Amino acid sequence: MSRNGQKDGFIRLRGVQQNNLKDIDVDIPINLLTIVTGVSGSGKSSLAFDTLYAEGQRRYVESLSTYARQFLERINKPRVREISGISPAVSIRQKNISRNPRSTVGTVTEIYDYLRLLYSRMGTILCRECGREVHRNTIDEVVDRLMSLPQGTRVYITFPFKGSRLDLNSDSEDPKTEIPLNLLLNNLLKQGFHRFVFTEKSKPPSVGELPEHQFDSVEKLNQSQILLDRLVINSKIRDRLVDSLELCYREGNGVALIHPLGQKDQGKPSESLRFTERFECQYCNISYRAPDPRLFSFNNPYGACPTCHGFGNTMTLDPALIIPDPGKTLAQDPIAPFTKPRYRRFQKKLEAYAQQEDIPLDVPFEELSEKIRRHIWDGVGTFPGIKGFFLYLEQKKYKMHIRIFVSRYRGYTLCPDCRGERLCPEARDVYVGGKRLGQLTSLPIGQIQAFFSQLSLSPGQIGVAEKIFREIHQRLKFLMQVGLEYLTLDRLTSSLSGGEMQRIHLAASLSSSLTGMLYVLDEPSIGLHARDETRLIGILKELRNLGNTIVVVEHEKEMIEAADHIIDMGPGAGEQGGEVIHTGTLSSLEANPNSLTGRYLTGKQRIPTPIFRRSSNGNLLTIRGAHQHNLQELTVEIPLGVLVCVTGVSGSGKSTLVQDCLYAGLKKLRGEWKDKVGEFESIDGADQLSDILLVDQSPIGRTPRSNPVTYIKAFDDVRKAFASQRQAHSRNLSAGHFSFNIPGGRCQTCSGSGTVTVEMQFLADVELQCEDCKGTRYSSKVLEITYKGKNISEVLALTVVESLDFFKSVPKLVRKLKVLDEVGLGYLRLGQSATTLSGGEAQRIKLASYLSKPTSKRPLFIFDEPTTGLHFDDISKLLRAFDRLISRGATALVIEHNLDVIKCADWIIDLGPEGGTGGGNIVAKGPPEAIAAATDSHTGQFLKKYLNG
Repeated sequence: MSRNGQKDGFIRLRGVQQNNLKDIDVDIPINLLTIVTGVSGSGKSSLAFDTLYAEGQRRYVESLSTYARQFLERINKPRVREISGISPAVSIRQKNISRNPRSTVGTVTEIYDYLRLLYSRMGTILCRECGREVHRNTIDEVVDRLMSLPQGTRVYITFPFKGSRLDLNSDSEDPKTEIPLNLLLNNLLKQGFHRFVFTEKSKPPSVGELPEHQFDSVEKLNQSQILLDRLVINSKIRDRLVDSLELCYREGNGVALIHPLGQKDQGKPSESLRFTERFECQYCNISYRAPDPRLFSFNNPYGACPTCHGFGNTMTLDPALIIPDPGKTLAQDPIAPFTKPRYRRFQKKLEAYAQQEDIPLDVPFEELSEKIRRHIWDGVGTFPGIKGFFLYLEQKKYKMHIRIFVSRYRGYTLCPDCRGERLCPEARDVYVGGKRLGQLTSLPIGQIQAFFSQLSLSPGQIGVAEKIFREIHQRLKFLMQVGLEYLTLDRLTSSLSGGEMQRIHLAASLSSSLTGMLYVLDEPSIGLHARDETRLIGILKELRNLGNTIVVVEHEKEMIEAADHIIDMGPGAGEQGGEVIHTGTLSSLEANPNSLTGRYLTGKQRIPTPIFRRSSNGNLLTIRGAHQHNLQELTVEIPLGVLVCVTGVSGSGKSTLVQDCLYAGLKKLRGEWKDKVGEFESIDGADQLSDILLVDQSPIGRTPRSNPVTYIKAFDDVRKAFASQRQAHSRNLSAGHFSFNIPGGRCQTCSGSGTVTVEMQFLADVELQCEDCKGTRYSSKVLEITYKGKNISEVLALTVVESLDFFKSVPKLVRKLKVLDEVGLGYLRLGQSATTLSGGEAQRIKLASYLSKPTSKRPLFIFDEPTTGLHFDDISKLLRAFDRLISRGATALVIEHNLDVIKCADWIIDLGPEGGTGGGNIVAKGPPEAIAAATDSHTGQFLKKYLNG
């Protein structure tokens, strides 16, 4: 028995038949790093996730409460005869399903929770008016301050009447109600206060009695101070001072006023002193809330910015939508809503205002003075301006067409109050090391770690914050180790790639220091530059050395070579896969003649370097002055009609340049983009493109009803084939009855999903098979209709490869399905839920959709890491698909780290040299050979050996 209890040091799986696995037996060594590899669709995920992790999760739930166990009978067990030696399992998938606009890198990693605690414990409040430090005056602090006065100094201890506990007006529910003067004075006398102090400028404070005739109005009483004690400073009055100050704080609502009068019969009165137990500026009298962890939470109404409610942005009029082309003159109708026939009169008013003020109509809007542009926006005189125009429309917002019209010109903009920091003003007044919490979280992780390393603390602060610093340092260190030092803590998790999110979870697992666990990971190297893979391998080995078993589904050569144990699945995809081709060490894998992976690792089979590079058609697409995020005023020329790769280390600015600036900017120029675009000066050459298409890794659908055949529009042909059957005609069933997206023929219990969701409250929701339709999605009357002996549910269970032969008599359908096979997705089942697809599979389905239908002559295709989830052999299929696109006149612009794709590119734009603030520059550009020759290019150094392959 091993030290974790697994027999013979292995997790043993016997008779695994999950999905396409063919009754296989596998042994996985414990406390080692095991890589599961193989071509796409060979059964890697079925083994690692659907069997190994699913059983580990099921056994964990089995140990929970009765409430949780009541669902176990309905949870499908993996199709496996026996699993022994399994540990509690943790799954780290590549899919980023977070759409919560409040979820950030800081909150997911729990670093933000520790920062909130840190700022509440040792933060310094600075007055927003005068910039001085704001702090409470404790009784001991005030006593020490007074005892430091010269011996024999006479002092008056008072508190202001206005707003004190004795001021009955301060307790009035109606602020307009004024308590009679005599009632206020009687209340003071009843409480034992008979004297008051009245202060005037340049005069010493004077003491008076409190009979009624001393005051002729409540206002005069409010300007007075109530005398609580008179004493002379000496060494014996400390206890009396403490008692007097405590009473003063209590009766004066936390405020004490001290008037030093100098020594008896000599000396001039000193300046009066004001102390408070509240967080209040002594000079500006501005009150602040006491620092509390919830004050720094943008998820809590107590700490969230009241303007944006903690989102960091607000929905308001977007100048970029209202004036889409500031290069137009006032005579060319630069203001989009004024061009509508219904509102042309506002354009006339604008021109009349311009003539009245001698504003030239032939000068571009962007070249007008700031004052004139502000008047056009805000309005002046009889001209209502853009704001006045929308205020006019707001008066008619009850009309639906008005609301729709106004919504076209609204967009999310930075919150004008918090400027994206998300926190309320009181939280933004708290500083640690000279930085607000919002300023600190906007820095890259690498800079945050440097900030804490250089932070100087007093011995008292170290005692308070030592444990907090330890947790923050540990989490920052692990994030840097997994290559995420370029991320900021306020980065939304919804904007992260699947690989980035997976590495964040990996860093969180390391910080938890769990042992005896089974970690199952899905391609953690996604989005990682070749330079950073060594660091990732080190992290996985560190996790292994803690006493954990690591199982990784992976394709990268460096990851496979670093494994302790390798399981190679194959030989093909789908029904042609599901077998264990090899299990053992790297050397035995390379010696195995049946292993396709081994042949690629040894170089016996390879993706060849092109002998000739394609030449551009002579046209260029140029983006000028790109400066979004970390881009350094880049001007980038992209040749058209070829395969162009944008490379660079993680965080160097690739996605910012290509997606935020270029893609969004091109769409904006075509009037097809309503959201905010990246910051750049201009784009030239857009008129040479007939279409712009982004093929990213976002899901093709977010419901179980979305699947590959519906996305490529092939399901319409399938439904027509079933509706044409005689049985369907006799029962009056149309093609619509074979759709699970509309009522009619679908199962009404699960609404065509095939599953129902059970809310587990304390755990993630569980998807269970529908008990009525047994997962078929359809009603019994529809399932009785067959085509070539199979009903609609059985047809949806076919793989793409199987369906090519099954539907060979429907050429139109076969053409669409064949494209899926050509991009390496022949193993997918026609009805496979979109929620089960990886980002790479979703991307290739989109590519197949474009290839299956006619496209315009000069389209631009933008791909975001299309090799995600691809085996060496699948990458060669992807490159053939690129060749097909380019041969039809398209331009393929690819963000990529995979060196096999990079070496096949016709032109490369390498960004860097580092990530975050160290990136954003063009390190090298040109064909692959030019990049390999660039000594300062990290990509080039790794590309050299691939060009010889």
